[in-house]
Parts: sequence; structure tokens; C-alpha cells
Amino acid sequence: MATVRDATYDVLRTLGMTTIFGNPGSTEEPFLRDFPADFHYVHALHEATAVAMADGYAQATGAPAHVNLHTAPGTGNGMGNMVTAWHNKTPLIVTAGQQTREMLLLEPRLTSRRAAELPQPYVKWGYEPVRAPDIPAALLRAYATAVQPPAGPVFLSLPMDDWDQPADAPPAPRTVATRFAPDPQRLDEFARALAGSRDPVLVFGPGVDRSGSWSIAVALAERLAAPVWSSPAPERGVFPEDHPQFRGVLPFAIGPLAEALRGHDTVLVVGAPVFRYYPYVPGDHLPDGTRLLHVTDDPDEAARAPVGDSLLGDPGLALAALLDLVPPTDRPPPAPRPAPAPPEVTAPLTADALFAALAAHWPADGVLVQESPSNLSALRRRLRISRPASYFTMASGGLGYGLPAAVGVALAERDTGRGRPVVAVVGDGSFHYSVQALWTAARLSLPVVVVVPVNQQYAILKAFAELKETPGVPGLDLPGLDVTAIAAGYGCATEVVETPDQLGSALAAGLRAGRPTVLPVPISTDVPSIL
Repeated sequence: MATVRDATYDVLRTLGMTTIFGNPGSTEEPFLRDFPADFHYVHALHEATAVAMADGYAQATGAPAHVNLHTAPGTGNGMGNMVTAWHNKTPLIVTAGQQTREMLLLEPRLTSRRAAELPQPYVKWGYEPVRAPDIPAALLRAYATAVQPPAGPVFLSLPMDDWDQPADAPPAPRTVATRFAPDPQRLDEFARALAGSRDPVLVFGPGVDRSGSWSIAVALAERLAAPVWSSPAPERGVFPEDHPQFRGVLPFAIGPLAEALRGHDTVLVVGAPVFRYYPYVPGDHLPDGTRLLHVTDDPDEAARAPVGDSLLGDPGLALAALLDLVPPTDRPPPAPRPAPAPPEVTAPLTADALFAALAAHWPADGVLVQESPSNLSALRRRLRISRPASYFTMASGGLGYGLPAAVGVALAERDTGRGRPVVAVVGDGSFHYSVQALWTAARLSLPVVVVVPVNQQYAILKAFAELKETPGVPGLDLPGLDVTAIAAGYGCATEVVETPDQLGSALAAGLRAGRPTVLPVPISTDVPSIL
């Protein structure tokens, strides 16, 4: 008779989930024993790293990923990046071991008390099966929950003595829809508002990229001859940034954002919240006389929006329907935004000079994963994303995601056969949050290149301190960190880069290498402005 373990691996095979990310613990060993030859275990040295790798892998493959954690302590270790997966709307199946059922009443060591509640509210569903034979069916429900919109992580707590129990009959295979169409009547109302608008503006969010809808977004923008903004702090690219109608990324504070939209009578927001704000800069949410139309596949986003009329639906399906309903305009298209002036090349480099050099040597089909908060404005100003599914970062604002996510993306590029080059830009502060990811990248011989702007400080926090007028905050300087030595210790190639030309040759060499490459780049310690 098949065991619960046998039946669970069969369900994972049926779902195409034969890659498992994790850091093994004693409560997971009964599940992992005699690990099947047709599965791939991606070994991370820390649970937070495992979660972020799985997140990057899921986003890059467009399919859910499975990450296996170690009971309560491991789930706790992974929680920061589970929060990010929730905000990123990444479909993850997170499983964690639990103590033996026979001892749960005693709460022995490594018991997860209230296991299903532990990761709340940052999972769509948390569950510990009442019976061992329920695990395969619970896994199917977890999958269906994770992939349906809005996608996100789910959590299963699995007692370690369940795996050898007899399995029930295999659960019936089934499929679920992952997209839903907008209400036709509401859609027609939105189309008429756009057609009658004097000066509309479009704000696209990560949902446009997740739904594979860049080409439709471009067609609608051109039909309306409207400027296009990215929603604030997007975790994915939303529109070709070299398109003449693209304006940039909206500021993420209330007053400045409304000012950026001034002069427009209609704002169409697609695939983003209204809006992602931080820090608090008071003001009106919209200019006087401006109407906002909001398209999202997330009912919670629609409910919490402070202004606007909402329409629930898949962003791509909604854009396609609007394209059919909205007639072409006779307005001239907006003038292209001016290119930034070439930066001065100094020693050390400014952030602008570094990213101008990166843009000059950027591979045509490159994928950018970034976590450099203090340098983000300079990065987005100089390096313009022009292809779908080519930009990834954390929507949560929490550090420790970018480096392991880049490893997950690079692995996905290998596993899918696309083979796109992956470059991570990770600040020297962020670098040390999940630095263990380098070991996994080296073990897997992934040619990911990690560019580390080194300013020996948490410059983003110094910028916040200036904005909030909070002088004297401790712990904002990072002296004595040797990025080169650490990277070499994990098995990476490494080279300190000091000039634009040196960056070009080091980047090219790293992308050809058979292992990860870390490129520390000393940059100016000037503190950037938050807004």
C-alpha cells in the first residue's frame, strides 16, 4: 500500500513541482529521506534565503514553487521573505515539519504551537491536516489557493510521523482558473470615461507584467496618446521604459504623487494598489477635479484604495477589453521625457556614474534583480527596463530578498532553457542580510553577476533621518566589511571595480563564467534625497 509520503511526491510530480527549496531540519527528514532521483533539492544555508530563492524562481518561471522549512524556528527565520512573497503576490507552497503527533500534547522541543497561525496574516491559507492521509489533498488545495488571484504564499504544517502512514486513494486531479474577466457593464463605463477624457494619464503596476500584458498596455497608451507612469515602488517592470510616452516611476508620497498627476482629468490605474505610500508627506490623494479608475485582480486593493472607482478583473484581460472599446484619439502624443545629462565620472564613482556605465554595457536580454534602496532613483534613472519579466525586487520594503531572489531567477533561467543573463544590484547593507545565497549559487555553478555599490553605510536610513529630522540615530555606518573576502569565501569570482570601463569588462567576464561573480564598486557617500 502506498504511504502518505509516496502519495505526496506523486501529487508534486502531477503539479510539476519537482524542485524543492529548503534548509533541512530534523522534523523534515522523514519527508526528505531517500530523496527521489527525479526531484531537485536546492540547498540554502538559511530559511529566509530559501524562501527568497523560491520566490525568484516562481516569478521567473511563472509557476508556483515549493519551499520546505524547519518547524516553528525555521518558519520564523523565513517570515521576512514570506512577507515579501505576500506583497509580491508570488505563488509559493510553504511546508514545514511538525513534531510527532503522539507527543504534541506535551509540547516537546521543536513543537510548533498554533502552527497554522504562525505565518498569518502573510499567507493566503494556513493548515495542519487533522489526519495523515489528508496531506496529499491538502497539498492540492494549497496549490489551488496559491495560484488563484491574487496569487500568494500558502502554508502547511506537516507532522513528522505522518509520512509512513497508509495513504487514501489518490486525490482526483483538477485544475483551477487563474484569470477572471472584468464586469462588462463596469468596463463599458470605464471605456466611456477614458474616451471622453480631456487629458488622461495611465498608471501601470506589476499586475501588467504578471499577466503578460506589456504589448496590450503599449497599444492602449498609444491609442489614448496618454503619458504612462509606473506605480510607486514597483516590484516588477510595467512598461517599456524607452517608449516615448513613459514618464518614470511615481513618487511614493501622497502630496508629491498628486502633484505629478496635476493637469490630468482622468487617471487609469491598472495592476497596482492606489497607491503604495511611504514616507508620509501629507496632501490630497488626487488633484482637484481628477477622477481615478482602478483595475485590479485583488479585492483587498480595491477595498482599501482611498479614492477612485474600482473594477475587479485580470489586468491583461481588462486592458484588452478597453483596447477594443476605446476609440483612437486625435490628440498628439506627449513629447518624450528628456534623457538625463551624462554624469561626471569621479573617484569614487557616483551612483549615477556607476549605473550609467551598467546601462552602457547592459546585455540586450538581461534580467535585473535589485535591492539597493538608497541608489534606486539613480538606478532607475540610468538603466531603463525595456523587456517584460526583466526586473524584480521586493514589494515589502524588507531587506534580504534581492541576493537570493537573483539566485532563484538565475536557476529558473537555466531550468526553463531561456538562459537570459541575470545581474543583481545589491547594496552593501542589503548584501549581508542573505549573503549565504552565494554558496548556493556557487554550488549550482550559476553565472549570476552581483554588483555591490559600496558606501559603507545605510544611506537610505540617513536620508530618512534627514527627512524626519531625527539626528543622532546609531548604527547607520558599516565599517570593516570586506565584500571581496566574503564573496571569495563562498566560492565566487570577485573583483573590485573602480572605473566604468573596468565594470564593462568585469560584467562581460562574469556573465561568461561558470560560477557567480561579485563586483564591489566603491561609490560616493553622499546621502541621496528620499523624494
